[in-house]
Amino acid sequence: MPHVIRFDHVGITVEDLDLVTDFFVALGLEVEGRTFVEGEFLDTVCGIPDSRTEIVMLTTPDGGTRLELARFVRPDAVPGRPAAMANELGLRNVAFEVDDLQAAVDQVASEGYGLVGGIGEYEGIWRMAYVRGPEGIVVSLAERIG
Repeated sequence: MPHVIRFDHVGITVEDLDLVTDFFVALGLEVEGRTFVEGEFLDTVCGIPDSRTEIVMLTTPDGGTRLELARFVRPDAVPGRPAAMANELGLRNVAFEVDDLQAAVDQVASEGYGLVGGIGEYEGIWRMAYVRGPEGIVVSLAERIG
């Protein structure tokens, strides 16, 4: 018997919430809300006593996908590996379809973020690139071309 009803969101823990939020807004996501969470609920769910987070929920323009960015106020953040490559175990990227791949790549480049590799084409159907954004977050951008 299946238990999943729908895909709700992807969550990413970050250190600089404003910087990372601005990066995703520049790509076209919209801020749905921003709040602090603390107390018994958070302590129970994340397993960290006396924790406090600030959360920004972002959504795609069509409202179909949401991205939760969270910054721990307490306890301090623990660094990850921002330069992790695609073959390192764990969540490696968040993917979005874009209407103009080159324009999206140029937009993030103007903010100081670059490609992990290059722009590839898959069977004349998709053009795709990995962009490494703030705090090492890898975003996969794909444009349907066929």
